[in-house]
Amino acid sequence: MAIVVVCDFDNLEPWINALKEVDPSVDIIKINEVKDKSSVGFVLAWNYPHGLFRKYPGVKTISSMGAGVDHLVNDPLLPENINIVRIVDPRLSQDMFEFALAVIMNRLRQLTQFRENQMRGIWKKKRYLRISNIRVGIMGTGAIGNHLATKLHNAGFKVAGWGRTAGKPADYKKYHGQEQLPDLLKSSDLLICLLPLTPATKDILNKNNLRMLPRNAWLVNLGRGEHVVDEDLIELLDSEHLDGANLDVFREEPLPEVHPFWKHPKIFITPHLASLPFPESVAPQIIDNYHRTMENKPLLNMVDRQLGY
Repeated sequence: MAIVVVCDFDNLEPWINALKEVDPSVDIIKINEVKDKSSVGFVLAWNYPHGLFRKYPGVKTISSMGAGVDHLVNDPLLPENINIVRIVDPRLSQDMFEFALAVIMNRLRQLTQFRENQMRGIWKKKRYLRISNIRVGIMGTGAIGNHLATKLHNAGFKVAGWGRTAGKPADYKKYHGQEQLPDLLKSSDLLICLLPLTPATKDILNKNNLRMLPRNAWLVNLGRGEHVVDEDLIELLDSEHLDGANLDVFREEPLPEVHPFWKHPKIFITPHLASLPFPESVAPQIIDNYHRTMENKPLLNMVDRQLGY
């Protein structure tokens, strides 16, 4: 039985080649090449049309092509008997840390401002912040969030994390549950969102919560665009409660040309690239889950549909 790939990527060849490199005996085909829909048992997917898999009655497992699974759990027409698995990869965690560190250090050293000064021919020194001067809050302490928090803590940052539950003990301070969210927000000079998108986290970066951040705080959203209430963020930036925001994810992607984020002087945009899955790095676990599916064995990195991750 083949692995069927369905996604909105322009080029699937790197994925197909990486999977075949791990196990040449497995057929890897694109969904438009399927001849018998009832024979499809394992799917590798990203951003497919909702309801697609009602036409594939033999599907047992769908693997996301990345760490996010909201495109799967939010499909109201996805049959309940289909297992969902996600990608957990140390490389994704490390890449997220490196991106977040770059954003933080740019903020501390104001490199963007000096670049703008250069373009205007302005020679002007400005006092910078040091690692010890700011408190970093991280919303979401799963595999990626915990890696990020631990690495920042080890680098000398004052770090606190927040999640749905207490989770495992860590070297950094941890908050959990809705009642402790204000404690994190009030103590975060720079807030990084890495939450999964669930009904409980949708719109969580709203006016009421963002106002709990200290004045002149900075927001970094690396989770999902639906975490941010766009209008609320702009209001708090314009009122100078927040000093700026780095946004890597958006409610609609690509971000529409008319969206006010584009030209806002305090918003810095990147096109959803903070941490990208590399096919050669994640292919082994995809192939492993394929064989586990075929052999009716427990799957790796199973998603709880009720929790949404």
